[in-house]
Amino acid sequence: MSKIRDRTEDFKDAIRREAVSLEFDEVKMAAIMASFIIHKPRERTPFMKTSLKTLELIGELEQFLMKHRKDYVDMHRTTEQERDSIEQEVSDFVKSCQKQIDILKASINDEEVTTKGWLGIRTDGSNTDIIAHKHGVVLILSEKLHSVTSEFDRLRAIRFQHTLNRAMPRRKQSRIPDSKPTDYLKSRTSEAMEANEVASSPQIVQQQLEDDETRALQVELSNLLDAVQQTETKMVEVSALNHLMSTHVLQQSQQIEHLYEQAIEATHNVELGNKELSQAIERNNSSRTFLLLFLFVLTFSVLFLDWYS
Repeated sequence: MSKIRDRTEDFKDAIRREAVSLEFDEVKMAAIMASFIIHKPRERTPFMKTSLKTLELIGELEQFLMKHRKDYVDMHRTTEQERDSIEQEVSDFVKSCQKQIDILKASINDEEVTTKGWLGIRTDGSNTDIIAHKHGVVLILSEKLHSVTSEFDRLRAIRFQHTLNRAMPRRKQSRIPDSKPTDYLKSRTSEAMEANEVASSPQIVQQQLEDDETRALQVELSNLLDAVQQTETKMVEVSALNHLMSTHVLQQSQQIEHLYEQAIEATHNVELGNKELSQAIERNNSSRTFLLLFLFVLTFSVLFLDWYS
């Protein structure tokens, strides 16, 4: 076996001589020689650029949650307006990430449509692997976004629970029996009437109207507090349902990935079946030709034997 010789230096010398013959300056020659060592980075595809952008957005969202976690949960650090602002920014982050993921899914669907051949069967196996890889990238991004949003749902549930805990003592205080202040006002009124017999009846009527307005205001505030508590409870339930729905969506995405793998396998089996059918048709044609040839030879042999006899 002949010994292998490295001709790299000879190739570089030939390139250098050719560059000198073409009167290249030192800058061009240095660029040419550097191209043998430093290769240009491959240009990223639009899908890769969008994927990296989505990953950066999810990372920024995760850092934002880590930075404002205590501010959002602790009621004494920030006000309600600041917590609402944090929640709004998180919602904007999630919408941006989801929009980028939808763009990736749309590009994959378009690529699947363009690569399908006759009867919806893909003809290029390498492109099928690339599409499967892209589906995996989208699934990873969706799972990462789901994990971050699940953490925020947990923080939001803690916030609503704290709000409920603060509302409960107020409700208990508002349920003080109305009979005591009413009796107290009546006793004060009777004492005032006994002490001051000169008081006129319009003053008594005015006092009674004020008492009625006070009781009505207490009832209205109590009903309003009950409505607020019910609303907060429903918000906590909606948050829990949202978390549950996102979990089911993630499970469905995994099932979709499994179905996609099965579809790829079924497509491969269909392609193999088409090849087998083509081979069977060819074998059928060849066997038919052989049978016709055999019948022709047999007929000719019978005629020859009949003529010979």
